[in-house]
Amino acid sequence: MKTENANPQAKYLKDYRSPAFLVKSVELTIELDDHKTKVISVVDYVKNEATTSLEPNVLVLDGEQQNLLQVSLNGQVLTPEQYQLSDTNLCLEPGLASFQLIIESEIDPANNTSLEGLYKSGGVFCTQCEAEGFRKITYYQDRPDVLATFTTHIIGDPKQYPFMLSNGNKVNEQSWDNETLKVTWQDPHPKPAYLFALVAGDLDVLRDNYTTKSGREVKLELFVDKGNLHRAPFAMQSLQRSMLWDEERFGLEYDLDIYMIVAVDFFNMGAMENKGLNVFNSKCVLADPNSATDNDYLMIESIVGHEYFHNWTGNRVTCRDWFQLSLKEGLTVFRDQEFSMDLGSRAVNRIQQVKVMRSHQFAEDAGPMSHPIRPESVIEQNNFYTVTVYDKGAEVIRMMHSILGEQGFQNGMRLYFERHDGQAVTCDDFVAAMQDANKEAVDLSLFKRWYSQSGTPSISVVEKYDAQQKRFSITLSQLTKPTADQPNKLPLHIPVNIALFSQQGQVVSHAEQHVLNLTQDSQTFEFENIDEQPYVSYLRDFSAPVQLNYQYSDQALATLLAAESSGFAKWELAQTWFIQQIKAKITDKEFAFSSLLVSSLAKVITDQEADLLLVAEILKLPSVATILADFEQIDIDEIISARDAFTQFLAAQLKSELRGIIERTAPKAYEFSAEQIASRAIRNAALMLLAYNTDCEVAQIEAQFANADNMTDVLGALGAASIAQSTIADNTVFNRLMKEFETKWTGDSLVMDKWLSLNATHESDCTLAHLAQLEKHQDFTMQNPNRVRALIGAFAMNNPKAFHSKDGAGYQYLANKLIELNAINPQVAARLITPLIQFKNLDDSRQVLIKGELERIAQTPDLSKDLYEKITKALA
Repeated sequence: MKTENANPQAKYLKDYRSPAFLVKSVELTIELDDHKTKVISVVDYVKNEATTSLEPNVLVLDGEQQNLLQVSLNGQVLTPEQYQLSDTNLCLEPGLASFQLIIESEIDPANNTSLEGLYKSGGVFCTQCEAEGFRKITYYQDRPDVLATFTTHIIGDPKQYPFMLSNGNKVNEQSWDNETLKVTWQDPHPKPAYLFALVAGDLDVLRDNYTTKSGREVKLELFVDKGNLHRAPFAMQSLQRSMLWDEERFGLEYDLDIYMIVAVDFFNMGAMENKGLNVFNSKCVLADPNSATDNDYLMIESIVGHEYFHNWTGNRVTCRDWFQLSLKEGLTVFRDQEFSMDLGSRAVNRIQQVKVMRSHQFAEDAGPMSHPIRPESVIEQNNFYTVTVYDKGAEVIRMMHSILGEQGFQNGMRLYFERHDGQAVTCDDFVAAMQDANKEAVDLSLFKRWYSQSGTPSISVVEKYDAQQKRFSITLSQLTKPTADQPNKLPLHIPVNIALFSQQGQVVSHAEQHVLNLTQDSQTFEFENIDEQPYVSYLRDFSAPVQLNYQYSDQALATLLAAESSGFAKWELAQTWFIQQIKAKITDKEFAFSSLLVSSLAKVITDQEADLLLVAEILKLPSVATILADFEQIDIDEIISARDAFTQFLAAQLKSELRGIIERTAPKAYEFSAEQIASRAIRNAALMLLAYNTDCEVAQIEAQFANADNMTDVLGALGAASIAQSTIADNTVFNRLMKEFETKWTGDSLVMDKWLSLNATHESDCTLAHLAQLEKHQDFTMQNPNRVRALIGAFAMNNPKAFHSKDGAGYQYLANKLIELNAINPQVAARLITPLIQFKNLDDSRQVLIKGELERIAQTPDLSKDLYEKITKALA
């Protein structure tokens, strides 16, 4: 295997050493130029007397892809013999307890297609420094446990770059000759290098303000590309809601005089929480009714909140090392989830969170990249910005919140900030604060195992009812199978929320919900004075990130679906029923789907008091990926076939009820309100399901497309048209409507991303040929991560029928694109390889095809560390 670095070496958590030198202050001068940006760093160092470094006298600075011009120590220019320079480091022995180091270097932002460090795209200079991008700007200790105050001078042409932004507060501005402007920013809060940010460009700006609870006046500025200002107000409102919510729920307020957000189109991530200067992917900021869906709006609100909440959980208290990433990300995802749940539907938000876990995180746990939420080893840090670290990390925080209660959790948060404000700490420090703030209430020593153990536990259930004693017992057993990274597993502390119902649907027992704390391999829980064998609703609200092994009877599911008061539990029961039916069809091709299921769903659909947003979710079938996770090994065509048959069955049996939904929820003039969001959601879910009928009303789809005054309904019509075109022989409705859409929106890249994705996920015999054509479209470029994810990512992740075609053409296509991306943007390539490395539960013939493609990618000259790590683990 040929890599850009021969045999990349793993780094291990156990090998952590504190730095040999600490930094008091950093002063950066950055003279902007497309290809020769000059960077001068003036850094005041002091020896760390408490260092655990094996070379306590050596200053090791990280640096890549720079042209080093000069190094000066306390004003004396060093000769090359006085330091060691490699492709990744600059090392020297200063021989002093404190000193100032000045380093001058040049970088080439315009050719930096990795979009890490300082890069220029779309006429805008921009940075992305997390996790290890600062080393592409200047030589520095690019690690999160080195905190310093930053002063940044930006020098550039004010006509080209009227806005030159960095962290903190702007303290000075001077110009000369009307051709050069120097802007100085000062951030008084010590921060690690990954939080450094710089943006320079000719942008539009939306301004507003916010007054904190203590009376601080904060200027709010949101920068967008020219012509997009009308799409910025919702993000600004989301920021203000975030600031208020964090004060009210967590008692945390903002600490600078200005908060800036910049939206850029070329960005690897969703957004970045740089202190005082957040940089966002434009798709996570820009929205208006014509161009953005309801889900886009809700996503923007969530991500704006997430980055703002990082100001305390990530910036004020940061990570000691990158193995602790979940310390900030798991906690902040939990906080942004709670923000969305407090502002919107708790049940539907919880459903969305669990969908991510089941369709993505469980597969990661079962695959070659399996790791705990606090990983133990890493080759390329970018590979560990994962659904495990983020979303499973949030589930661990949520379990802790459930165990401690809201007040106990908030007591722990307050102690955490009191102890660690301004520090770089560990996950253990966080758990210790939670434990110490709740000493009498709970022992978290076993719970901590969630941080170090990978894999998805499965819970099996044995029920026993003693009619004479009127005693009902539940025996829960937990098992976590060996994973790629850990062969041996231990019991975890798993809170299992349940509710007991009579066979008539009445709540049994003194409390509606019980929490069974499973802490051993197997435990039995008993309930007294139970008059009959009850039906049990297990794992309510997804109280732990586990798989439940329990076969419900159809009658139990029907009773519980009608009786459950928890919206999430209703959805969960419906999903469980759907999966049981699909699995039965896979096992027995003659299996007849349940008529009781149809009548139960009909009651849910026609309930005039029902939460329409929840019903819309209930009408959506589990994804192929979610079903696949339940199998050790299977021909994926069997899942697709059984799922299609079940979908067509529901569409036919519920036809009149679905048409009734569409009649009841006729569109009104657009508003972004909870009522209308729910109405649009259920109408489009019904339209989509009806499209599976061979007599579906194409005219209804076309009418919605033509008359829609918002993107949600436009995409709802296009999604239904995509299905209808596959259902009805010789129909061209999807092609026609997509052509109209293209004509209207060509040139608007964010909207065209939706068009690209619809094309990539449309089921057709000529999908791959169509993808090749789309790559030549004027709105597609391999240089832009959004475009790549919209087309290639959507195909690989969300078109299982075409991607998993038996001839391996889908695998070959993705492999070709990954080889191309390896030279452009390895980080994006490594994200897109996921469907190729999670192959262990596919049939043998597909596994052979995939391994062949992985071996072909492995022979790529200058293979990036990003791809090397994933491929070697997949082929191990």
